[in-house]
Amino acid sequence: MHPDSLPDVQSSQDLRGIPLQEVGVRDLKYPIRVLDRRRGYQDTVATISMAVSLPHHFKGTHMSRFVEVLNHYHDEFTLHTLPTILEELRRRLHAESARIEITFPYFLERSAPVTGLTALMDYTCTFTGFSFNGQDDFILGVRVPVTSLCPCSKEISDYGAHNQRGEVFIQVRSVRDDQGKPTFIWIEELVDIAESSASAPVYPLLKRQDERYVTMQAYDKPAFVEDIARDVALKLMEDPRVAWFEVMVTNFESIHNHNAYARTSWQRP
Repeated sequence: MHPDSLPDVQSSQDLRGIPLQEVGVRDLKYPIRVLDRRRGYQDTVATISMAVSLPHHFKGTHMSRFVEVLNHYHDEFTLHTLPTILEELRRRLHAESARIEITFPYFLERSAPVTGLTALMDYTCTFTGFSFNGQDDFILGVRVPVTSLCPCSKEISDYGAHNQRGEVFIQVRSVRDDQGKPTFIWIEELVDIAESSASAPVYPLLKRQDERYVTMQAYDKPAFVEDIARDVALKLMEDPRVAWFEVMVTNFESIHNHNAYARTSWQRP
C-alpha cells in the first residue's frame, strides 16, 4: 500500500479546543558528537527530550519526525547547531515553538596532583534549547563533583575537620555577538571554575602521595557551601561572555543525615 493512501490520524481535527504547550519524545538514548577543546570532537551517548507545541485543532503530532531530525544532525551538537535543529523541528511539525534537552556524560583526562597519573573523569552536561517564532535560547549546564572541608569544623576542633564530596551545578546563557549568535563557552572552562572554587577537586585516580596532597589541600582551603557558590558566581560575573547564570552547590554531608545547598543566579544588566 502506498504511504499516501494511509490515513493521517495525527493531522485530523480535534474539537476539544485545548492547545498543548509540549508534545514529543523523551528519554531517547542516542549517540552524539560534541566539541572537545583539546581533541576537537568527543563521541558520547545522550539522553534526549524533544518537544513542540501543538495547536488546539490538531489531534496529535508526528513523533517519527523528531527522530528523523535528530538522525540528520547528530554529528555535532553545539550552541551553534541547536538553533538549526530547533527551527527544523518547528518547520517539519508546523509548530510555533520547539524545545530540546540533551543530557550526556562528557569525559576529561585528569592528572593526579603528585604522581601525574591520568584517568578519565566524567561530568554530566546538559544542552537546553528553545525556539519560538524565530527567537531562540540556549543554556549550557555542567555538573562538577568537588570536595569541601567545613571551616567551622576546622576552627572548633583540636585536630582534623570533616569534609565531604559535593556537586557544583552551573548553568549559563552566553552573550550574543554582532550576528546574534551566542558566544562560545567551553565545558572545560566551567569545570575549571567549579573545581577552583571548592576546597579541592575530585580525581578519578589517586595514589597515596596524591591522597595526602589532596587531603592537605582541602584542609588549607576550607569552604562552606555558601563560599563555593559565591566564588563561582564572582568568576562567572567577571566573564564578559556570560549573560546569565544559575549556580547550585550541594554538599553531601558526612556528619549529617541531610545535604546542605546554596543557590544563586545573576543577569547581566
